[in-house]
Amino acid sequence: MELSNKRWSEEEFFAERERVLSLWPTGKEIDLEEAVEYLKTIPPEKQYARVIVQAEKEGCTLVQPRGGVALIDDHIALLRCLREKGGADLLPTTTDTYTRNLKFQEAQLGMEESRRAGRSMLNGCPIVNHGFRAVRRISDSVERPIIVLSGTAFPQLTAEMGFAGGMTAFLGAAISYTAAYTKDLSFEQGIRNYQYLDRLTSFYEERGIRLHREQPGFLTGTLIPPGIGIAVAVLEMLMAAGQGVKHYSMGLCQSLHIPQDVAALWALKEVGRQYLRRSGHESVFFSIATHEWMQAFPADEPRAYAVIVLGGIIAALAGATQVITKSTHEAEGIPTREANAEGVKATRMAIQLVRANHLPESAEILEEKNMIAREARSILDKCLEMGDGDPVLGSLRSIQAGVLDIPWAPNQFVAGKVIPVRDARGAVRYLNPANLPFDREIREYHQEKIRERERRTGKKIDYQEAIFDITEVSKMLEKD
Repeated sequence: MELSNKRWSEEEFFAERERVLSLWPTGKEIDLEEAVEYLKTIPPEKQYARVIVQAEKEGCTLVQPRGGVALIDDHIALLRCLREKGGADLLPTTTDTYTRNLKFQEAQLGMEESRRAGRSMLNGCPIVNHGFRAVRRISDSVERPIIVLSGTAFPQLTAEMGFAGGMTAFLGAAISYTAAYTKDLSFEQGIRNYQYLDRLTSFYEERGIRLHREQPGFLTGTLIPPGIGIAVAVLEMLMAAGQGVKHYSMGLCQSLHIPQDVAALWALKEVGRQYLRRSGHESVFFSIATHEWMQAFPADEPRAYAVIVLGGIIAALAGATQVITKSTHEAEGIPTREANAEGVKATRMAIQLVRANHLPESAEILEEKNMIAREARSILDKCLEMGDGDPVLGSLRSIQAGVLDIPWAPNQFVAGKVIPVRDARGAVRYLNPANLPFDREIREYHQEKIRERERRTGKKIDYQEAIFDITEVSKMLEKD
C-alpha cells in the first residue's frame, strides 16, 4: 500500500488488522462489532470526547495524571485514588515499556513476577496481555473517562485492546513518538502504524462511537522550541483527519516561561484552526493540552511542588482544556499512588486560584505569539509544498531534508542539527536553526534574544549552555 494521506479502505484496514491481532493471543478475542455495541453502553460522563467538548464550552481546564501498574486490581485502586484523593477529571492507563515495544512475552513474565512479589514489577499496565475483558473491569470500575497513554511507535494492538475494553481515548502520534522513542524505526513505518490507529478510530466513528485522539507534544525531556512543536502537532492532526478522525487534542510541553508557554498555546490553537480549514477538515473538533514540565525534576518535594503548581498556573492562564500532571516523585522514578494524587490536587488548586483569569494580551505576549505562529507556518508551508499538499509525504520529505528537524531526538533519521537554548528571560530560542525554513527576520529575532543573555551574563552562549539549560530547573537552589 503506497503511503500517503489517503484514507485506508476497509479492505486495506482489515488486511492489516489480521496481522495486528496475531501479535498476541488476546488480540484474536476482539470482535469489532461486539466492541461497538459495548461502547454504546458507556455513559456520557465516561466518554472522553463528550467531556472535552463540555469543558471547552465552559472554559474549564481538566486535570489528567499519568499512571499504570501491572495488575488489574492494583490499577483499579490507583485510578480510584487519583479520582477520590486527587480529584482527577480524566484518568490514565499508562502501558509498560515491554508493551510499548511489542515485547509481550516479557510483559507476561513481568505480570507473573508482580503477582509473586505482591507489587508492580512493571512501569505500566500491560493491557494487551490482560485482554479486553480485564480492561473492561478497569473501565467499569470508575466514573470518569480513561485515556490510554502508551509512549510507543507501535500503537496498533494496544489501541485495539483499549478501545474494545471501554477506554475512550488514546494518546500518541507518528512523528513525535517515532522521533522520541525509537532509534532505527523509519518514519514511513511510524506513520503507517499510526494511520492504522486513526483508521481504527474512524471505524468506530462511522458506527456512532466518537473516540478521542490526542497528540502528545514532545515528551523527550529536552527543550523543544514551540514553533517546531506546533508544526509537528498540526501535521499529525492533519494525518489523523485524513483517516477520518473527528475529535483530537494537540499538546505542547511547558518550558516554564509563562509568557512564552501561554503565547505558544494560543498560537497552537490559531494555527491548528487555520490549517484544518485550509485542508478541508473544518468539521474536526480539536482542543489544546499542555504537559507539565517533562525535563529533569528537582529531587526534593518543595521544589518539585513549585514546578507542578507553576504548570497548573500556565494551563489556566492559557485557557488550555487539558493539563497533564506530574508528581513530586518524578526525579526518583514511578510515584506512589498517593504522590501521584497529590500532584493532581496541587495542580487543581493552582488552577482554581487563578479563578478563570487568562493572561492579558499584552504587546509582549502578542509579539511572542505571532512570532511562534510565523515559525510554525514557515515549517508547515514548506513541508506541505514538498509533499504537494499531502502532510504524510511532506513530513517524510522534509524530515529527510532537515527542513523539519527535532532537537535531541534519538532517531537516526532525524537531522538533529537544530540547537535550542534559553534567552535572558528563560524563553526557548534557536541557538542554531540549521535548515529550518526561516526568513532572515525570524533568525535575527532569536539571535538578538540570545545576545541579550550574553550581555546580561557576560559569557558566550554556546552548545554547553544549551546542555546546561536542559537540567537547570532540577538544580535551582542547590547551591544556596
